[in-house]
Amino acid sequence: MLNVLLSTCNLSYALNQLVYAFLPKLKNMGFLTKLFGSNKTDDIKMYLRKEAVLLDVRTKSEYDNAHLKDALHIPLQEIKGRINDIKQLNKPVIAYCQSGMRSRSATKILKSAGIDAINGGGMLDLKQELN
Repeated sequence: MLNVLLSTCNLSYALNQLVYAFLPKLKNMGFLTKLFGSNKTDDIKMYLRKEAVLLDVRTKSEYDNAHLKDALHIPLQEIKGRINDIKQLNKPVIAYCQSGMRSRSATKILKSAGIDAINGGGMLDLKQELN
């Protein structure tokens, strides 16, 4: 019985060592992203490097009250009617709103129209990511 326990412990240790040895390589290959999804912070940084447009999809009064610098304002209700305007920008899009719910909807609409877009989430969280 003791031999079984020792060999199980050794196997467990060996598997741990293998996982930790290959984890960085798997991450670089994008394997973990495919399995578990991507990191929002990394996505935002990548899109900013691609000179993405910040798209505020909140209401006019919300936008007038506060918004991120240089953000384009198109309320969620107007997105479908302004797809061509957004396509003409010829840039990826980071959509944001107050909490991330409307920007998620906007991102789905944009992606279905062939626009490279991600959900930046809520304005305050995105503002922290940008700093």
